[in-house]
Amino acid sequence: MTPRIDRRGLIAGGLGLAGLILPAGQALARRMLGATGFTHNVASGEPAADSMLLWTRYVPATDTNVVRLEVEIALDPAFTKVVSGGAVRTGAYRDWTAKVTVDGLKPATVYWYRFVAPDGAKSPVGRTKTLPQGPVSRFGLAVFSCSNLPYGWFNAYAHAAERQDLDLWLHTGDYLYEYGAASIKAADLVAGRLPEPSTEILAIADYRLRYASYRADPDLQRLHRMAPMVALWDDHESSNDSWEGGAQNHQPGKEGDWNPRRAAAMQVYREWMPVSDEPWKAYPIGTLATLYRTESRLLARTKPADIGAAFKAADPDVALGAFRDGVWKDPSATMMGSTQESWLAHQMKSNPGWQMVGMGTILGRTVMPKDAVDWLRPTVSERKLAGYRDDIRAAAQGLPMWMDRWDGYPAARSRLLGSAQSADADLVMLSGDSHNAWAYALSEGGRPAGVEFAGHAVTSPGAEGDFGADPKVVVRGFMAANPELKWADTSQRGYMAIEVTQKRITCEWLFLKTVKDRDTTLAGTHRMSVERGRKAFSA
Repeated sequence: MTPRIDRRGLIAGGLGLAGLILPAGQALARRMLGATGFTHNVASGEPAADSMLLWTRYVPATDTNVVRLEVEIALDPAFTKVVSGGAVRTGAYRDWTAKVTVDGLKPATVYWYRFVAPDGAKSPVGRTKTLPQGPVSRFGLAVFSCSNLPYGWFNAYAHAAERQDLDLWLHTGDYLYEYGAASIKAADLVAGRLPEPSTEILAIADYRLRYASYRADPDLQRLHRMAPMVALWDDHESSNDSWEGGAQNHQPGKEGDWNPRRAAAMQVYREWMPVSDEPWKAYPIGTLATLYRTESRLLARTKPADIGAAFKAADPDVALGAFRDGVWKDPSATMMGSTQESWLAHQMKSNPGWQMVGMGTILGRTVMPKDAVDWLRPTVSERKLAGYRDDIRAAAQGLPMWMDRWDGYPAARSRLLGSAQSADADLVMLSGDSHNAWAYALSEGGRPAGVEFAGHAVTSPGAEGDFGADPKVVVRGFMAANPELKWADTSQRGYMAIEVTQKRITCEWLFLKTVKDRDTTLAGTHRMSVERGRKAFSA
């Protein structure tokens, strides 16, 4: 039987630490009602050279609305050298989650931290590291995306958490998924991995329960405990293919007004994640590089252009051409909004070193290869087959296969890449969303504009679900149809490890052997580099 988390117990109570260290949190259902204490370990984020945001969740045993927690920061895990601290209040009004930013820290320094409850109880000990200042020779970060709990174990998190050469985690979104159990095929579900609530999440209580389910995972807890995370949301933290005024997976007539759901998703994300309320932010890594956290979903993104009507026209090719030359190129369409676009453009002009932009969705131009239908599994539905044929037809008109990502907003994409060119920036995009691994040499106006390392999913299934052909055949077809695409993997899960030096940035895609069992064995890796000043991949 699949273990479940009791909704009432989660909202009203907490969970002892013993129940959370077991695989899949099997003790969660048994311990949830009436449990108290530090329920979901600790986390850190929003790193700077002299400060860090610290996170925990604590539910008191007494009947109170507010609780005060102390925080201790030390230079050793035994806390014999406590150097700083702070205090924070929390309560049921924010689901008993607590965040505090501690200042006065030293650059490039490892710190250990813990929270202390009013009764003297202590949280697990967390490890964090401040950003460097001044000249820096090397910096390492891991990039994750698309971690869908029911589809497998978070082996990518477990593997990264054991490494000693990584300073920071970057999560580019789809940290969790909003779908209910009914959307998951029984053959795809890994036993013990079905989160609560079992239905699609819509309201504040639903989102809180879903985060609590995900954050009970022991490998995700260890990841958060070992290093700070810079996190940004994509669509599934709210609803599939979301934008400022709605989402593909939100039906107003059935699920109510979009705005309360959008507000609930943003509120609970900020409660449960080690993030500030700033919508976007720059993280200086000394003079070596700047990492940017962006927002491209809920605050300013306009509705994706609707290509569907063109396929139903009397002459689809004519209709697609008109769509391409009209609606698709509308300069008012935006992913980030003019305020954030301007901010990022000015940042890239003024900040030294590499410009690494964390983004929810891919910038690289991608059209559907004309041979794609030949790669499909015989079990693919007629509806899905028709969709592939439509994408191939659109590709003949120069139109992308996904309107929901950057090449569905070509004017906004041109503005972003043009601003990087104007700044003469060494631009490196770090993105997720597609569930597969890609490397793009980005161009604008016929000139190089930077590179993109696009990451594969932690667990979410990729193109191999539809394509039964040899993945090498699939990759060759995609590369032949897309000049910006220089490499891809369409069949494996894992994460990216990024090594930043003065001369080059190297991305290593790491592929886990499986996500269906708890196993950190690697099935393989792939490395690519970009050298400073080239704005293109090294040979």
